Amino acid sequence: MGEFKVHRVRFFNYVPSGIRCVAYNNQSNRLAVSRTDGTVEIYNLSANYFQEKFFPGHESRGTEALCWAGGQRLFSAGLNGEILEYDLQALNIKYTLDAFGGPIWSMTASPSGSQLLVGCEDGSVKLFEVTPEKIQFARNFDRQKSRILSLCWHPAGTHVAAGSLDYISVFDVKSGSIIRKMVLDRQHLGVTKSRCIVWGVAFLSDGTVISVDSVGKVQLWDSATGTLIKSHLVANADVQSIAVADQEDSFVVGTAEGTVFHFQLVSMTSNSSEKQWVRTKPFQHHTHDVRAVAHSPTALISGGTDTHLVIRPLMERVEVKNYDAALRKITFPHRRLISCSKRRQLLLFQFAHHLELWRLGSTSATGKNGDTLPLSKNADHLLHLKTKGPENIICSCVSPCGSWIAYSTASRFFLYRLKYESDNISLQRVSKLPSFLRSALHILFSEDSTKLLVASNQGSLHIVHLSEGSFKHLHTFQPQSGTVEAMCLLAVSPDGNWLAASGTSAGVHVYDLHHLKLHCTVPAYNFPVTALAIAPNTNNLVIAHSDQQVFEFSIPEKQYTEWSRSLQKQGFHQLWLQRDTPITHISFHPKRPMHILLHDAYMFCIIDKSLPLPNEKTVLYNPLPPKNESDVFLRRTTHGFKMSKIYKPLLFMDLLDERTLVAVERPLDDIIAQLPPPIKKKKFGT
Repeated sequence: MGEFKVHRVRFFNYVPSGIRCVAYNNQSNRLAVSRTDGTVEIYNLSANYFQEKFFPGHESRGTEALCWAGGQRLFSAGLNGEILEYDLQALNIKYTLDAFGGPIWSMTASPSGSQLLVGCEDGSVKLFEVTPEKIQFARNFDRQKSRILSLCWHPAGTHVAAGSLDYISVFDVKSGSIIRKMVLDRQHLGVTKSRCIVWGVAFLSDGTVISVDSVGKVQLWDSATGTLIKSHLVANADVQSIAVADQEDSFVVGTAEGTVFHFQLVSMTSNSSEKQWVRTKPFQHHTHDVRAVAHSPTALISGGTDTHLVIRPLMERVEVKNYDAALRKITFPHRRLISCSKRRQLLLFQFAHHLELWRLGSTSATGKNGDTLPLSKNADHLLHLKTKGPENIICSCVSPCGSWIAYSTASRFFLYRLKYESDNISLQRVSKLPSFLRSALHILFSEDSTKLLVASNQGSLHIVHLSEGSFKHLHTFQPQSGTVEAMCLLAVSPDGNWLAASGTSAGVHVYDLHHLKLHCTVPAYNFPVTALAIAPNTNNLVIAHSDQQVFEFSIPEKQYTEWSRSLQKQGFHQLWLQRDTPITHISFHPKRPMHILLHDAYMFCIIDKSLPLPNEKTVLYNPLPPKNESDVFLRRTTHGFKMSKIYKPLLFMDLLDERTLVAVERPLDDIIAQLPPPIKKKKFGT
């Protein structure tokens, strides 16, 4: 692999927001996740659980409910009393609509997807019709005395169950009137609580209503008679969420103690047709409250305060017992939050509402391989740049020369000029930016820092020339064939002549920046792009996809390279394909044109194209130290994939120069230490 001096950075104090809601779409096999800061993420479960889209958060837009309706349309509602619909192509909010019922606590779509119900603070349940363009208010149901905290449709679409404080209401959809009310018991282990909050309800085809509440119970009710069928005490704290399988043969609940319980409908005896609900499996994959759960055909999905999205496959429903059946725990976003100025050795860290600029430390000490060298100069926190307004930052970038910083929110674009005088730094905002620079999904500077490249959410790419304190608009590439496809990833060649852009539909377009025209389009691939970069000298475009495939495309020749063709012909090593985190960054060694550097959250790899490809019989990664010199030589020459798993979780890694790497880690223990304390549970009878 070669020897590098590595800056091991652990002062990126990033803490993901907790998960508030999840919504699974069975038609597209996609999962929508909303976080406590209002951010909404879309995961493609068919594409190796890749986070293919996201919508930035907003301080006044805390999401309390999330659902799919009308097929592929996504809606959310929150405590500001508004219903939002998201544009999944342009990656922005299509419109907002006030429900006029105060804060919205719950929302659900009808089984046909043609209607929406929202439950409000004032006790009202409001019905909306889903039209092709937007949603339209239809009517109110009978108002209740307390807020509507949970809602669920009957699969036939004829009735609705609503959970409130101390009771569950059953409505007739046609008339909007209440036909049944079930009052809950406040008792918990002999102690009567002041109130019982119904956090979630589920309505089954046979008329059974399942409720979860703050007393720690999962209860089954007969909606026809309003009587309690069965009660399960599962926790000493709140049971906060519930989701039922489409076949209605199992459901999952999440508790405030961090436990997820799986219930299954099983026969009472081997020959009996009579079935009952049995708690079969508890899972403890969370440390804090499990605020949201979902049930896909093959997995249980949960998320909560500890920021993890956990996907737990159901082994009895997985046809092939392979690595796809393993537990997935997604913590970090599948996009870059860090950019680097190699010339000045600066790192720009992106947070929700501010940016931090740091200068790396230095050392004059020397040592052998594996030594930790003392710093002669510590890292400097040069700049803390706070955003204006309630919107979260979408993207940011520092120029290679370190003299420019650009970032964008959902409605504003900011560009700053930095000046360095000995140990002091001054910041000057570039005012009167053109109107087309309103929002960006990705920002990039050219290698010489003279061009600013901006990808907008309308599918256009803007090229801006930068000079001392001023700018000039050079060109705008419009989206192809009139479609509005947001470009999420950009890569520019070191010579500044080529620009590669990847959109939401997994396509990659290459533009000629010298002649300002579209040069070619890379052949389509079924899986989304996770990272791309253009090599110096050769101008070969390296593309990584969510299924762990890596392609090399020659831009001048408009075709895949011979190395890429041989790699696809032989195939990747099975252990390479079984990795469960996507490649998020690709770079190249300035003096070694045959080397490709890339990393995901738990692996850093240098691919040496001059060496043979690994086959199934070779060891892809050997964690043990080499025994002797011959072992070192053998490892270096066996195959071209040189991997290191020393640094993890790895959020960013890049070359500063030909002998120096920078690695930014974010240990999970540091994140957990900054979360609120979990519910204390007694252990071993203490």
